[in-house]
Amino acid sequence: MTKYAIVIEKAERNYSAYAPDVPGCIATGATVEETRRKLMEALTSHLELMRKAGERIPQPSAVTDYVRV
Repeated sequence: MTKYAIVIEKAERNYSAYAPDVPGCIATGATVEETRRKLMEALTSHLELMRKAGERIPQPSAVTDYVRV
């Protein structure tokens, strides 16, 4: 199982999420937890479709961290 970094952002009325290493794969939800779950499902489907189409599966390369300012 491959581990991808994801970003979950608060929008005006919900949350949105994406994986920087998998362009075009996004999800939205009412809560952080729902958004995370939906993105995991979207990533699974997206990568499976890429495999079936013979496309190269992107390898994780994004690095995440927090800084204090």
